[in-house]
Amino acid sequence: MDTESYIINDVEPIDVSVKIREAQSVFNQLTYTHIPVEKNGHYVGCVSENDVYCFETSKTLGDFEYALEPFHVLEDTNWLDVLEAFAVHKSNIMPVLGDDNQYLGYYELSDIMSLFNNTPFLNENGGIIVIEKGIQEYSFSEVCQIVESNGARIFGLFISEINDETVQITLKVGQTGMNSIVQTFRRYNYTVISHHQEDKFLEDLKERSKYLDKYLNI
Repeated sequence: MDTESYIINDVEPIDVSVKIREAQSVFNQLTYTHIPVEKNGHYVGCVSENDVYCFETSKTLGDFEYALEPFHVLEDTNWLDVLEAFAVHKSNIMPVLGDDNQYLGYYELSDIMSLFNNTPFLNENGGIIVIEKGIQEYSFSEVCQIVESNGARIFGLFISEINDETVQITLKVGQTGMNSIVQTFRRYNYTVISHHQEDKFLEDLKERSKYLDKYLNI
């Protein structure tokens, strides 16, 4: 996906010589968590809104240069890596640099999220399945094989939780054969974390069957 068309440059970086009170004034006019900062015409990092309101207003940003966060992405950075950068740095603005580290502008989180919203993972009709297995036992190829062997399409999958022992995988599949897919995962020793109406229906049938067996054996 092309992200370069989403680069915005209507907010110029503020210089390290700017007084803290002026930087606070800029934040008062914007809704960003961070603002890009430059020194001698070069990008040096971002100052966070939380930090700028803790600094002495009579001093300059240069007095607190150690607090600047130098995060950024490059012009050709993949949109998923851009999204990850937003998450890692807990920011809603992401400076974009060119090949020569020249400041080009910034991305807004909402714009990059819109790219994710337009992927088949979110906008195609389908069902979500969350499965869990030992961290040394799971395989993406096996997960895909299970889904596709039941005649369903995969719209996307990712690791949604991981620890030293287990991994959880969230996948979106076509609605075809959801119950068969769930049961096949169980046969392959995956724990199905998500709840499914079709699966619940079968569980209810099992419970009723057990009840009927008890009744007949009285």
